[in-house]
Amino acid sequence: MAYPRCRLTAFVVMVCLACAISGHAQDPEKLTEDQMKDFLLNARVVKAKDAAKGITNTYRLTLSDGTITHDGSFQSVDETQFKHVFANGTSEVNFRDSYKFNIAAFELAKLLGLGDMMPVTVERRWDSKIGSLTWWLPAKLDEETRWRRKITPPDPDAWNRQMHKMRVFSQLVYDTDRNLGNVLISEDWHLWMIDFTRAFRAYTSLENRKNLEKCDRKLLDILRRLDAAEVEQKLSHWLSKYEIKGIMERRNKIVRVFDELIAKKGENEVLYD
Repeated sequence: MAYPRCRLTAFVVMVCLACAISGHAQDPEKLTEDQMKDFLLNARVVKAKDAAKGITNTYRLTLSDGTITHDGSFQSVDETQFKHVFANGTSEVNFRDSYKFNIAAFELAKLLGLGDMMPVTVERRWDSKIGSLTWWLPAKLDEETRWRRKITPPDPDAWNRQMHKMRVFSQLVYDTDRNLGNVLISEDWHLWMIDFTRAFRAYTSLENRKNLEKCDRKLLDILRRLDAAEVEQKLSHWLSKYEIKGIMERRNKIVRVFDELIAKKGENEVLYD
């Protein structure tokens, strides 16, 4: 059967356009945040296995929507204990370990302009469990491996600036488990923070003031202007009012620390762009 030339031309154009769109969509790393969220929420789980690292029953899920296939990290831990005793003999009262904190950390990081240091994370049900599902990152190594192999970053100053941002964020969320294995590094030496299930304590104190040495100038400005109502609006589904209050009280202390350092050392010694 012969098709009219105009119809054939239109058909070829449509096929080429579809191929171009499909080809772009098949690169998971080029998806927008909203596209990643949609994929994590709706793509079918085609494979699952225990993650090799961690102690919070983490699973590595492979998902597919028929066009894209990509992995995600699933954590369903959500427990509270009046007193938790750790393997090293130390203990913590009002202990919490929750997948909800992964989602809260992602949303808070975006408020602070640190969204590029945190993988997209959503809440999803899988295998009769509700948990956080985090976009699997194309990391080449973690900070623990870098230290063990004594690998020097190609640009130490740029790397240290990222580390300072992470330390400020860790103090803000009172992360009790910011170990080297939770810091991932990409091929181009971009730093990502993962696994915040043991963060967001209700304490109003800082976890370790000594970790606050330098700060990104824009980050400190955002911290100064951080609005409690906006934080509550973004995080109240994942955090209690006491945990949100803890964030804001620690914010005040972090700003105070840097103001004191600036007064003592000078702005150029403390802040960077």
